[in-house]
Amino acid sequence: MLKLPIHPLTRFVVVGPHYPENVGACARALKTMGFTRLGLVNPGSIAHPDHEMAVKMAVRSLDVLAKTEVFENLDEAIVGSALVVATTARRGVSGVLSPREVCPRVLELCERGQQVCFLFGNEKTGLSRDELSRAEVMLRIPMAADQPSINLAQSVQVVAYELFTAALAHRERDA
Repeated sequence: MLKLPIHPLTRFVVVGPHYPENVGACARALKTMGFTRLGLVNPGSIAHPDHEMAVKMAVRSLDVLAKTEVFENLDEAIVGSALVVATTARRGVSGVLSPREVCPRVLELCERGQQVCFLFGNEKTGLSRDELSRAEVMLRIPMAADQPSINLAQSVQVVAYELFTAALAHRERDA
């Protein structure tokens, strides 16, 4: 697996997930881009890394799933982060950036050895206003269709992909 300096410094946190399938699919999405730090805040009663459906969906990513950190609250999950980036599908929120716009700042912080945390909301309601307020940056994935949002694991995949490709391009420029 290709390792880049951003991988150990970047945590992807899902707040209040409901479905174990999404937990497993998030682990798989992260592993494909070389990331290994998945966190869950107050997961629903079955949305745990050891649930059989999470294991089933984490194809060849059981190492990421096994290392998933479970937190009782959001403050525990973001402690030590130099930057917290919250994802939102809400429209009309000012200052929201695309993943591609956020990546240079994330790379800069990781190069200095600082931790960055990406927050994703649950499958039904996303992040609450209070949870969004904990972030310095808000991110929205651009969509062509008039949909309220995209699947949770797909959101994790898109952000991880954008960060991975930005790190590859940055590495090539510096080579």
